Amino acid sequence: MRLYDYGPSQNGWKIRAVLALLGIAIDTEQVSIFEGQSRTDAFLAKNPAGTVPVLELEDGLCIAESNAILIYLASATAYLPADRAEHAAVMQWLFFEQNYVEPVIGSLRYWVLTGKLPHRVPAIIAARRSAGDRTLDRLDAHLRHHDFLANNRFSIADLAVYAYAHLAADAGFDVERRAYFMAWVQRVKAQGALPPVMPYTADPHSLRELG
Repeated sequence: MRLYDYGPSQNGWKIRAVLALLGIAIDTEQVSIFEGQSRTDAFLAKNPAGTVPVLELEDGLCIAESNAILIYLASATAYLPADRAEHAAVMQWLFFEQNYVEPVIGSLRYWVLTGKLPHRVPAIIAARRSAGDRTLDRLDAHLRHHDFLANNRFSIADLAVYAYAHLAADAGFDVERRAYFMAWVQRVKAQGALPPVMPYTADPHSLRELG
C-alpha cells in the first residue's frame, strides 16, 4: 500500500494514527498541495476531488476521503466493531466529524495558522466560531456520560473527531472550560503512540492559497 499524504493535514494524521495503532508500515508519498501537486492529471486519476489523503492498494485501487480510509484499515480490528448497531454508532460520529468538526474547527485553525484569517469574510468567520462552540459544547455534554464517543469504547470515531477537535485552541476556542472534553482528549492520548502533529510552518508554501 502507498499513502499519498500532506504532513500538516490532520485528515492525513488520522491515517497515520490508525496505521501506528495497528502496527502497519506502508510507503508514503508527500503531496505538495499548495504547489498544485494534488491538481495534476496523475493525481486526479487517483482522486477526482484532488484532495489528500489517498490510500493506493496493491492492485492499484485508490481510496480517498480520510474516514473512508479509516474504515478500510480498521475493518476486522478492535477499532471498528462488526456488530451492526455498534458499527452504525461509529459511523454516526464519523459523519459528525465531517459535518461539524473538520469544516468548522479545522478550517478556522488552518486560516489562523497560515495567516489567512484577515482575508476571510467576517460573517463567515463569526458563523464558524459560533458553530465550533456548539460542536465543542455537544462533545462536552456527550462525554460527561461516556468515556469514548461510540459504544463507550475507543474506536476510529474517537480518532476522527480528535484529529481536529483536540487542536481547537489553535483556532481560538476555549477548550479548558470543557472539562469532560479535555478528559476525553487525555484518554485518547493514552491509547497508544500517536503520531506528532506537523505544523504548517514545516511547509514554506502553506502561506499560498489553495488553487
